[in-house]
Amino acid sequence: MQYWLMKSEPDVFGIDDLQKVAVEPWDGVRNYQARNMMRDQMQVGDQVFFYHSNCDIPGIVGIASIATQGYPDDTAFNPEAKYFDPKSDPQNPSWYRVDVQFVRKLKRTISLRELREQTALQNMPLVQKGCRLSVMPVSAEEWQTILVLE
Repeated sequence: MQYWLMKSEPDVFGIDDLQKVAVEPWDGVRNYQARNMMRDQMQVGDQVFFYHSNCDIPGIVGIASIATQGYPDDTAFNPEAKYFDPKSDPQNPSWYRVDVQFVRKLKRTISLRELREQTALQNMPLVQKGCRLSVMPVSAEEWQTILVLE
């Protein structure tokens, strides 16, 4: 099993939204590195930290799991979709997504500030200056460190 962190803005789609729908396609990722992780590395059953970004207190708010293997993100082909990409070809898709499944909310938000204070997390991409990826790997050690913070 692998571990991941996936960011979403709570006013767009937050942990409460995922809890309501149970399973949701994680569409609209338009970064090649994040796409490659979803397409090539994520496996059904992998665990995910759900992270709220672009809000008053950014941080980890819940846990989800990967519910499907990566598959083409068809929002890229729809001219009326928010994430339409006119260069994406259905015969050779540029963008992929996975479905994520709600597992649970954390007992509290573990803020980015608190995560940055943990020496055990200093190599985690999330706490690195300039890292803006919306999908990133989390090591098993980082996963356990964060769970203990809860």
